Amino acid sequence: MSDIDIEQYKITEEPYYEAMGDEVALYEAAYAARMPVIVKGPTGCGKSRFIEHMAYKLGKPLITVACNEDMTASDLVGRYLLDANGTRWLDGPLTTAARIGAICYLDEIVEARQDTTVVIHPLTDHRRQLPLDKKGELINAHPDFQLVISYNPGYQSMMKDLKQSTKQRFSGLDFDYPDSKVETAIVVKEAGVDEAIAAKLVKIAHTARNLKGHGLDEGISTRLLVYAATLMNNGIEAKSACRMALVTPITDDKDIRDTLIHSIDSIFG
Repeated sequence: MSDIDIEQYKITEEPYYEAMGDEVALYEAAYAARMPVIVKGPTGCGKSRFIEHMAYKLGKPLITVACNEDMTASDLVGRYLLDANGTRWLDGPLTTAARIGAICYLDEIVEARQDTTVVIHPLTDHRRQLPLDKKGELINAHPDFQLVISYNPGYQSMMKDLKQSTKQRFSGLDFDYPDSKVETAIVVKEAGVDEAIAAKLVKIAHTARNLKGHGLDEGISTRLLVYAATLMNNGIEAKSACRMALVTPITDDKDIRDTLIHSIDSIFG
């Protein structure tokens, strides 16, 4: 597969990431052993950014797949396509990653059907193999290949959870929203606002996160704080920016909206 351009999968600019603990060292140790990794945490807390940061730091290609309920095993491993000359095989992202030695990141893995996710099993044990049944080929994963999956435990249910037979093939890292100081620094860096404004936005986020389980499925993510700050940096008045980025996207419940808007009004005067 020498015709695959590995460079297209490499991250050329360092993604900004603020470490919250020892996750960088833990991931580096897992990668050194090519150990499969689960990263777990709420929406918009930095899971994907962390994986991008580590791929850049390690100098490895990264292939990301956004999982969804319509995704089939063929979407991951590949399929035959018809063209003018007959049929030809097209590798899927998982197969490409196994061939070239990329980090394959399956984002929000629980969104995929369980009969789809079982295809990753042979890649996550001592075999490190991917059988392409339709093609009659058995791929031995490149020595640099690593599989990483992520999901949001807050959305777990009996219908959307990983089987134990899948979970116990991975090591795991827990993510959460950063503490106030780190989150403020992230908003400053990502959106270019001053520290005082970023701190106010983080304070609003804490109010919303306290409502999780009491009317909100999820609190305000760090990503949404960056959106609000970006709007403000582009000339939008603070309260309007907050309503657009921090209230409207996350709830339609009038009482919850009123609570959040009250918090915004009190913090931004």
